[in-house]
Amino acid sequence: MKTALKFLSDRSGATAIEYGLIVALVALVLIVAVMTIGTEIGNTFNSISNSF
Repeated sequence: MKTALKFLSDRSGATAIEYGLIVALVALVLIVAVMTIGTEIGNTFNSISNSF
């Protein structure tokens, strides 16, 4: 019984999961930003090359 109560009151695992979720969210935002910027840069280079 004491072990179960100790396990339920332990918050270190929850903190690790929260940090993991934050890291995953930041990574997702970075991936979307890089993909968007990459597409725009590609379109710009294509436009420049087509103008010659």
